[in-house]
Amino acid sequence: MSRLPLILERQWLHALLLAILLAGLVAVSRVDGFLDGELWGVSTECWFWLAVALPVIHQVWVWFCWRTELHASLLSRSFGDAGFKLYAVGFSILGIARTVVVFILAFANRDTLEVDTTVTSILAVILLIPAVYLFNSVKRYFGFRRAFGIDHFEASYRTQPFVRQGIFRFTSNGMYIFGFLILWVPGLWFASVAALVAALFNHLYIWVHYFSTELPDIRRIYGESATAAGDGAGE
Repeated sequence: MSRLPLILERQWLHALLLAILLAGLVAVSRVDGFLDGELWGVSTECWFWLAVALPVIHQVWVWFCWRTELHASLLSRSFGDAGFKLYAVGFSILGIARTVVVFILAFANRDTLEVDTTVTSILAVILLIPAVYLFNSVKRYFGFRRAFGIDHFEASYRTQPFVRQGIFRFTSNGMYIFGFLILWVPGLWFASVAALVAALFNHLYIWVHYFSTELPDIRRIYGESATAAGDGAGE
């Protein structure tokens, strides 16, 4: 039996929603003054589209590794125990890069948001607090290996209980709700319109990943009832 339909499950939804988001970004990017500024001789336009491309590459990487491992054990058969490490290294590099580029974009496009910067700076600090609490909760209670999605690779993780400590006391989707708040911080701190739009894209697009990739995987790994209890892995 072909594993391809399982690997591609709900990726039509991923492609459709991504196309809608990209169309919206193209329209917004044409507004006068939206892409003002540069950094290191590189235009804001280049930084902006790099800030868009990296999340797409990152989330396609996660989908490919998760699904091919879950349904075909591709990385484990090809690289043995190093399969998860290979995936995790790629995940980490792309995850860090997508965050760093939003900060660079914000600096290149700084002061394009015509509001009181004192207000935006205070808001940036406020948003940073739950984001930091989220990462602390992941480190202390959840574990980064599990956050990377090791349950797609190792069956022993599939019997572990769902975390209900730290920030996960309030929501099972802490990584998506609170973790991505950190991407709003640079746009607010530097009053950058382009960076705020990039943060919005990142925050919306991670939910595309959740509904098209992670949620179907949760149901297959933990059963239908697991979705009511919370997510067992996360990006």
